[in-house]
Amino acid sequence: MEFHVGEVIKMKKAHPCGCNQWEILRVGMDFRLKCKGCDRQVMVPRKLVEKNFRGFIKNPCE
Repeated sequence: MEFHVGEVIKMKKAHPCGCNQWEILRVGMDFRLKCKGCDRQVMVPRKLVEKNFRGFIKNPCE
């Protein structure tokens, strides 16, 4: 799977704020993701992102 910085993805489980849309800020062995609901940033291993990935979002909610 190929990911790029700036893309918005949908994950399997929602963040505690209720949003399951994440913006990709860094790509590598670890991903830095920013929640589109509350702007919290988290570092997640690539394997976990690929496992829980559900699709790309064309029109993110803001």
